[in-house]
Amino acid sequence: MTPTVILLVLCAALCHASWNAMLKSTASTDRKAVLTLMMVGAGLGGLPLAVLRPFPLPASWVYVALGVALHVGYNVFLVRAYKVGDFGQSYPIARGSSPMLVSIGAALFVGENMGLWVWLGVVLISVGIFSLAELRRGMPLAGPLTAVTTGAFIAAYTVVDGLGARAAGDALAYAGWLFVLDSLAMLLLYWYQHRAWPRNLGARAIWTGLGGGVMSLASYGIVIWAVARAPMGTVSALRETSVLFAALIGALFLGEPLTLRRGLACVLIAAGAMVLGFYH
Repeated sequence: MTPTVILLVLCAALCHASWNAMLKSTASTDRKAVLTLMMVGAGLGGLPLAVLRPFPLPASWVYVALGVALHVGYNVFLVRAYKVGDFGQSYPIARGSSPMLVSIGAALFVGENMGLWVWLGVVLISVGIFSLAELRRGMPLAGPLTAVTTGAFIAAYTVVDGLGARAAGDALAYAGWLFVLDSLAMLLLYWYQHRAWPRNLGARAIWTGLGGGVMSLASYGIVIWAVARAPMGTVSALRETSVLFAALIGALFLGEPLTLRRGLACVLIAAGAMVLGFYH
């Protein structure tokens, strides 16, 4: 994995943490509606990629269809995870479980073999992310279980989209069509559940949704481009350093305390990223 890929994936992690923080900031509104608007924003941003890039090869369209289904499932469980569990609990569990699952999935289904140092980097990042989760004795299991399910969706769509991007002949075209179709699927799902389109959100929530969608496109578009060129497990682990950025954003802009435990967890995540940078 080249330094350019590493740098771009870290930029994708920052974008991902930013749009999740934007989603969190809409707690007083309908998060499902805001997330649907985010997907619409991502779909609009993906249109130029879909139209101007070469048409994806036929072999990739089964992955596009499966990827859309997995992304919709992820979005549904993400909203539910934020509803039944705290952000400080759900986000780290969901993001922390995915690198290990992606690495195992890539080894089983793609034949990617990672060396000992790379596995160490993935484990450090995963453990660091998990240790950021706010877990309390006697707390309901619904939140953590939903977050783990969300992480399983993340891992599944990462592997599927990695295979699709490699089969498409053009990873950016694959990303464009994926986001366009994903936005349509989310709109239809919202209408099916509510018999209405997202509305009455207020100007701030609307612009937050559309702006967050563009950031989501930038974030995951880079990841799709990267997994077509580099091992999926390594890319996934580097991408999940978004939790490190999320902790810093929370401390700087959302008034969330950066405790000693969270600081040590951030050190673990940074150490894992450095290991992957040296031994990729």
